[in-house]
Amino acid sequence: MKMLKSNVVPELGGTSNPHPSETISAAPSWIDKLDMPSTKRLRIENSLTDKLTFEYQRLAWETSKKSIKSLVKQVNKSNLPIIIRQLLENNIVRSRGIFVRAIIKTQEKSPINTNVYAALICIINRKFPQIGELICKRLILSFRQTYKSNDKSNYLASAKFIAHLINQNILNEIIALQIVVSLLENPTDDSVELAIGFLKECFQKLLEVNPQGLDSVYSTLRNLLDKSSLNKTSQDMIETLFAVEKDQFKSHLS
Repeated sequence: MKMLKSNVVPELGGTSNPHPSETISAAPSWIDKLDMPSTKRLRIENSLTDKLTFEYQRLAWETSKKSIKSLVKQVNKSNLPIIIRQLLENNIVRSRGIFVRAIIKTQEKSPINTNVYAALICIINRKFPQIGELICKRLILSFRQTYKSNDKSNYLASAKFIAHLINQNILNEIIALQIVVSLLENPTDDSVELAIGFLKECFQKLLEVNPQGLDSVYSTLRNLLDKSSLNKTSQDMIETLFAVEKDQFKSHLS
């Protein structure tokens, strides 16, 4: 945390010290050694009675960061309501960057639980839409960067998370159509695989809110089967997608 130019210590919530005379010149050396046993941390925290001091605010920030990261790693379907309550006990708006980084990294390591992470974001977004907006921006940026660098495991994870945020109405379905169209514009075996995997994750949502857009994507895939030089695996993936979704799609349009 940077000191203000006036050397007045900032409030935990971002306001200035109402007593300008209460200043410090520098943080004590021990404050940088915050990786300590919880009992020692608690003892030090209890000794800091002035919440305006740099020491208290730095310790509170580090404690909140550690708590948020730990809670995000623990979340699952059964404990979701409990984790949400505990997250809201932290200053999650001020710590939104930490929260967003933590949940993106956790989802990359455990994409099988993406639906849980998306549900968590959905509930947090209702209270703090700026957090939902931040994670959407960072996820789309991560998807672009990892796809460009051919980081397959991470761009697959990012695409899956984006699809589930669309399912939760946090991202607009137009984003999904734009991603698929972009992937199929200059098709490769990898881009077709990604597009089909992405469609499978948010097919029902697209069918519900934009069946015409989905039909256009399917027309593009049919043309690829007729004209492209995709390998047999990619062709089989397209045909399997058609076989699985054909009846649902036709019944919805009728």
